[in-house]
Amino acid sequence: MLNDRRSHGLWERTAPPPPATERLGCDLVADVAIVGAGYTGLSTALHLAERGLDTVVIEAAEIGFGAAGRSTGLVNAGLWVMPSALKETLGPLYGDRLLNLLRDSPRTVFEIVDKHNLQCELKRAGTIHCGADKKGVAEIAERARQWQALGAPVHILDAGETRAKTGTSAFPGGLLDLRAGTIQPLAYVRGLAGAAIAAGATVFTASPVEHIGREGRLWRLATQGGTVRAKWAVLSTDTYTSRIFPELRGEQVVLPFFHVATAPLSHSIRGTILPEGHGAWDTRTVLTAFRTDNAGRLIVGSVGALRGAGTVIHRNWARRRIRALFPQIGEVELEHEWYGRIGMTNDHLPRLHAPAENMIALTGFNGRGIAPGTVFGRELARHISGELRLDGMFLPVSPAQNAPFRAIREGYYELGAQIAHLPPAR
Repeated sequence: MLNDRRSHGLWERTAPPPPATERLGCDLVADVAIVGAGYTGLSTALHLAERGLDTVVIEAAEIGFGAAGRSTGLVNAGLWVMPSALKETLGPLYGDRLLNLLRDSPRTVFEIVDKHNLQCELKRAGTIHCGADKKGVAEIAERARQWQALGAPVHILDAGETRAKTGTSAFPGGLLDLRAGTIQPLAYVRGLAGAAIAAGATVFTASPVEHIGREGRLWRLATQGGTVRAKWAVLSTDTYTSRIFPELRGEQVVLPFFHVATAPLSHSIRGTILPEGHGAWDTRTVLTAFRTDNAGRLIVGSVGALRGAGTVIHRNWARRRIRALFPQIGEVELEHEWYGRIGMTNDHLPRLHAPAENMIALTGFNGRGIAPGTVFGRELARHISGELRLDGMFLPVSPAQNAPFRAIREGYYELGAQIAHLPPAR
């Protein structure tokens, strides 16, 4: 995208083409204007269009340009934090609402894929959270205990079971979540756009919104080429927010995240790595995520940005890590590399904002965008269409507040990832 092979890497090379779109070049009136063509924005558009509301999506770059088209593609239930953290942080009312909404959120993704026949390499085998050491095993055991108490189909794997399902002996245990799966993330978000357009929504790309303001009873969103006037405005740009409402970017600390992908592995080798099609990640602070695609490539991700000195450091780390996890591969040939950014809030929970009448924004997915973003979009559509009151939503409305020491923390994360990925001293 935008002539940058490191922006979306493998996903751009293997995703079906996006639906045809144009720049906004006229003045329109609609019921709802949505800024941002990612999971949440397009899910909102799809569910609004299915309800008969005239909906326009305005994207600054291309469909899935932000985090949606760059992720590992793990479709997980819940959020990054333990289930108990929702009640502890949000209180029993909103904690229960959010937990109940997201406890089986991958199912919503799967249903959309099935209903609209989206070609996005969906695998429903589940995901495995690998304990990296004794502390990590204790962490996943507690996570399993909490989810099992809620009736979720999660299972603790011992070292042998983890080895059999992942293909590596690096982990002493794992947590298998059968609700989850993997997906080609850019293919999925492009499919969402196609489904929304087929349902009646309009999507404009290469049309950054430069100004938003009230014009009578409507919101007026202006680009260089045209305007959209709408009763409702939805801001769904998350950490890729730039021109309008920079507060949405300011309340998040950016965590850079990169991926590499090998060349397709031989049939005999690919059968030894995640043979049942699971996606996986470990409990390290600077984690390793790994999965395969339909062509048999191994995809590995971790914290870091592929720029400056980090490009060589992280690339070399990836080769060492792949050899350590899967020595059966032999010489590691990397075919693709790409990176993006994850928006992290202080408590690792998303934020819901209603800065003005008939304006709503959602930010802070903290690395869990696919299933939560899809479900949140559906709920935003319910609210806008009058089915769900604002005080009945899944999160309390809060003002956007700048994250303390944001710039310092972001620099620390990028430099810290480089240090963590340096070769061990001899």
